[in-house]
Amino acid sequence: MHIARRHFLTRTAALISAAALPLAPLRGWAVSTLTAGDLRIDSVSDGHIEFPPDFAFAMIPEAERGDLLRSLDIDPLAVVHSPLNITLLRQGDRVVLFDAGSGPDFVPTAGTLVEGLSAIGVSPEDVTDVIFTHGHPDHLWGVLDDFDEPLFPSADYRMGQVEFDYWTDPATIDTIAEERQSFAVGALRRLTALGDRIERFQDGAEVLPGIRAVMTPGHTPGHMSFEIGSPGDGLFVIGDFVTMLAGFVRPDLGTSTDDDPALAAQTRAAMLARLADEGWTVLGYHLPDGGIGKVIRDGQAFSFESEA
Repeated sequence: MHIARRHFLTRTAALISAAALPLAPLRGWAVSTLTAGDLRIDSVSDGHIEFPPDFAFAMIPEAERGDLLRSLDIDPLAVVHSPLNITLLRQGDRVVLFDAGSGPDFVPTAGTLVEGLSAIGVSPEDVTDVIFTHGHPDHLWGVLDDFDEPLFPSADYRMGQVEFDYWTDPATIDTIAEERQSFAVGALRRLTALGDRIERFQDGAEVLPGIRAVMTPGHTPGHMSFEIGSPGDGLFVIGDFVTMLAGFVRPDLGTSTDDDPALAAQTRAAMLARLADEGWTVLGYHLPDGGIGKVIRDGQAFSFESEA
């Protein structure tokens, strides 16, 4: 298995005109790539989300917060920049995206997936499959273009049955906090637009050859992660069952973005133990340096060792 990190400078096509070309800005991209045999996986950036520290770290007891975060070289008073790492798998004639990014309607610091794909020579028309971990805006909202048409016109779409049922249930909006009701409205609009193009699957299903679904609930009711291949020569797509480095050290603590913090903590502890013990290389949607690395066990605690 080989892991590399490459840097690109590209110009943003939407900002370029013939007259403006000399002044068009260069955007930098860092792409982490894993290769094993004929399998190639790229971690492509969709930008980042910014969280105020009081929100990001609210589930860490205040008496422990400063020492825990400083031990991870995190400033407990600084705005948190949470990266958005989208997994792109290429094998044979398959070009598979795990999640579709944020699109233009979520936050201004996100929605850069198409540019990131372009930097490595992939267009939306090349994508054959989009597999969703869950229905939050930064994972689902980028699936439609500015005209509410599928951004990936040639793709087949797949989502776990439990997650699909949750976001397409009209009653969901009445069961969540007011500040998240837009999540439900946005998810329902996009899943309705995709219609019968979405194939649903269950826990343990082989979603595509060599890709197996693993139910990891708590962050959302039907959150899915995915095994690609085997621990020695494959990758485990984490999604959002762990979203920050503090979650490795204290997997028992929920996070502010979890739908069910207690269940999410149970899932996190069990899955981190499994990934560490089985020796998986993982890709985390919100983890640093492109999100590719290993889970290292230290008793009941863990750490993330980046392999960028």
